[in-house]
Amino acid sequence: MYPLNDELCVLSGNAHPELAKDICDYLKIPIGKSEAFKFPNDNTFVRILENVRERDVFVVQPICFPVNDNLMELLIMIDAAKRASAGRVTALMPYYGYSRTDKKDQPRVPITARLVADLLTAAGADRMLTVDLHAGQIQGFFNIPVDELTAVPLLVDYFREKHLEDLVVVAIDIGISKRARDVAERLDAPLAIVEKRRDGNKSIAESLNVIGDVGGKNVLTFDDEIDTAGSTIAAVNALIDRGAKQVFSCVTHPILSGLASERIENSTIQELVITDTVPSSAKRPNGKIKVLSVAPLLGEAIRRIHQGQSVGALFEER
Repeated sequence: MYPLNDELCVLSGNAHPELAKDICDYLKIPIGKSEAFKFPNDNTFVRILENVRERDVFVVQPICFPVNDNLMELLIMIDAAKRASAGRVTALMPYYGYSRTDKKDQPRVPITARLVADLLTAAGADRMLTVDLHAGQIQGFFNIPVDELTAVPLLVDYFREKHLEDLVVVAIDIGISKRARDVAERLDAPLAIVEKRRDGNKSIAESLNVIGDVGGKNVLTFDDEIDTAGSTIAAVNALIDRGAKQVFSCVTHPILSGLASERIENSTIQELVITDTVPSSAKRPNGKIKVLSVAPLLGEAIRRIHQGQSVGALFEER
């Protein structure tokens, strides 16, 4: 690894300080000193506790629960860094909240993913770094550089080492099929798709059909995000009904709202593999949920951005 000079500074909000620390451990630098808290009137206050003048600042803050508090904290941290004369400020959002609201699919609804992009730019972010956007077109909502990393190689490497025979990769829905095809190609496995229908704005989806042959096969389902686990479990049940032998699942962003972890534990899923783009309470040693760290991926991306090297080459090497 190339040595990093004092111009690099990684700051963390309150959303995921563990990930920020792991990133700094990878980079072999101390985490930047800052504080962020709420006054009794619920106003968020941020103060950077070290000099960042002309430095390359990365603010680590996934927009996860509590979503609005974490988003506001990120905006204020960016503003604080800019007003402290930081040379460049990068919003490092491993998980881009509101990413599912990326188009008008109903009358008189917002495009909140675009609004968040505008807010980040208005706050003073010079670039954005994220992992596995729900929709690639979100990059076009920004007028600043956006680097989208992917956890696919990390997830694929884990399952490649398991040497599962007769494996079929299954996209949880049609929208994720392109990325699932990448997973299938990397694992040299065929692709199947679960066609599903969502009931309005409700979190529960009804699985309708399995496109592809899964009978007698080991199955790996893939999605970018798991929230209540309703869609995943419905898909798994449909696959079992079609004769799948064992079902494994992997996702990048483990939102795991409400009773999602318990639903996974009580399901027929053999193992759910997630990353730590958001903090997870599911890190139980004997459960079905396995957590992989994206800290080395994000740390390497930070190093390349800071030193003016290609981020895309990071994935060409994989």
